[in-house]
Amino acid sequence: MAQSSAATRGAETDPDAHPGKIWALALASLGVAYGDIGTSPLYALREAVQYSMKSGLSARYAVIGILSLVLWSLFLIVTLKYIIILLRADNRGEGGTFALMALGQSASKRAAPLLSVLGVIGASFFYGDAMLTPAISVLSAIEGIELVTPVLQPVVVPVALVVLIGLFTLQSHGTAKVGVFFGPITLVLFAALAIGGLSHIVDDPRVFWAFNPYNAVEFLAQNGLIGFTILGLVFLAVTGAESLYADLGHFGHKPLQFAWGTVVLPALVLNYLGQGALVLSHPHAMDNPFFLLYPKWALLPMVCLATLATVVASQAVITGAFSVTRQAMQLGLLPRFSIQHTSESVEGQIYLPRVNHLLLAGVIVMVIVFRTSSNLAAAYGVSVSGTMVISSAMAFFVIWRAWKWPLWKTLLLIVPLLAIELAFFSANMLKIFEGGWVPLLVGSLLALIMYTWVRGSSVLMRATRKNEAELDWLLRKLEAKPPHRVPGTAVFLTGDPTHAPTSLMHNLKHNRVLHERNIILSIKTVDMPRVPRHERVTTEKLGDDFTLVIARYGFMETPSVPKIFDHCRRKDLNVDFSATSFFLSRRSLKKTMKSEMPRWQERLFIWLARKSEDATEYFQIPTDRVVEVGTQVAV
Repeated sequence: MAQSSAATRGAETDPDAHPGKIWALALASLGVAYGDIGTSPLYALREAVQYSMKSGLSARYAVIGILSLVLWSLFLIVTLKYIIILLRADNRGEGGTFALMALGQSASKRAAPLLSVLGVIGASFFYGDAMLTPAISVLSAIEGIELVTPVLQPVVVPVALVVLIGLFTLQSHGTAKVGVFFGPITLVLFAALAIGGLSHIVDDPRVFWAFNPYNAVEFLAQNGLIGFTILGLVFLAVTGAESLYADLGHFGHKPLQFAWGTVVLPALVLNYLGQGALVLSHPHAMDNPFFLLYPKWALLPMVCLATLATVVASQAVITGAFSVTRQAMQLGLLPRFSIQHTSESVEGQIYLPRVNHLLLAGVIVMVIVFRTSSNLAAAYGVSVSGTMVISSAMAFFVIWRAWKWPLWKTLLLIVPLLAIELAFFSANMLKIFEGGWVPLLVGSLLALIMYTWVRGSSVLMRATRKNEAELDWLLRKLEAKPPHRVPGTAVFLTGDPTHAPTSLMHNLKHNRVLHERNIILSIKTVDMPRVPRHERVTTEKLGDDFTLVIARYGFMETPSVPKIFDHCRRKDLNVDFSATSFFLSRRSLKKTMKSEMPRWQERLFIWLARKSEDATEYFQIPTDRVVEVGTQVAV
């Protein structure tokens, strides 16, 4: 789920409104949506062919079979599923795991719990991908210097670490300035892919037999476990396809389809065919068929270009992790983390320090432990294939319920795709003991954290509700027996506008005063990516002294209290911040002997709550106007 620094929102991402901008958005999409899949030729065919040779298969037989698997994976998984089908399954113009989940839930209420579970698992898998993609991509590019001179082999890992550390360090500065170069850099890479492959296809024209799907089916059928294992390596050719749908909101489906059909797919097909022909005519080239496509004088420039391209692909995954985390926070799946906006003009440019630091630590560990892209290939693919299976399962409900397709027609489309992706996932599961356990461990930990946070938040809400009163009841009591008044405006934040905020109850209990004007503010997250401006805020007079303000945000938006009151001014509710106090409840969680959660989960939830970002910072409330009311709650 990558964010684009080059693309903009609103009408500019609507190709129907601006047909002339399709090519510009398509160019921008190359560096974001297609950066990852564009670096797959560096290692995908190499890993599959090398394994087949080690297993004793003949070169011609293996290369044709593997090439056929690669090509038809691109045609069926990427072109059919993502380009043709999923790019049209937009949630108010947005795509991605959570967007698909919300779309399915709105269309099929009975399946909402199942879709929530699938969404959590899919998002959790993404983090494993976010750690492995930068590591394997950058390593595979820099390994090309070994062909320039073997003397440089010992510096591959140190150079890769320097590149990756530099990349993560720059995240806090944003990528708006360099983002405009992402598309052109990746376009040059795809041009180089096409030229390198085209120059070697004539080495052995037999590679064109790979277009016959019978070769792929026969290869799998005749080679049993070996063929199944190779299928897991072939899957490396389509990693990155899952980001296409996530970037739908940044570019629109027409630019993405245009870029795929005119640039990406032709370049990938030509490059893979060229690599296959090179290996058939020069078997020694299987050591690194990608870089050996190019003459010696072009090796160093290609290493530099590939490194730049892998940095671009890694950037897309990193910013995607920021986006997924923000969405998870908005949906209540994770505690609040600090969010910094690195661009005033591009909404998607955000930086999450904690996520960035955790990803960097994970990537460094991956590079140091695995050391080569070949070793990392064993770990790569498990999380991506799992995400693809989940997206197909959620797409079933969208196509059936939202698009109103007949059940038989929906099954006819989804079942074959799901069968192929399950085969890929099963093949990748064979690599668990070779490193495939890494993304599974990362995904499991994230899923456990999300489950703990959701369950703990539910327990906390019930515990808090016991000490709260209904707002209507409280207002009647205040009218019957008014407390002492003080000048100014008080804003009380609450998650449930039907009940009196804890901070209001404690203010009345301990201070025995009430401000001249009181605003109950509730910030809600709705099941859509973004809320239209005119639907952002609703106000309701609850009496002479109280006003209820409900602000609605989509799961891809970051709430801001100052902006909320800017909207309120348009509804004749003016708030002078210099004469306003914001009352917030700060809960201190305590363990209890009768917790609804296991002891370990209770401790984990309390630890997560303590690490959560302060509400003042998260909602961008002026710090000098905040009054925090502390309460102790047993969970």
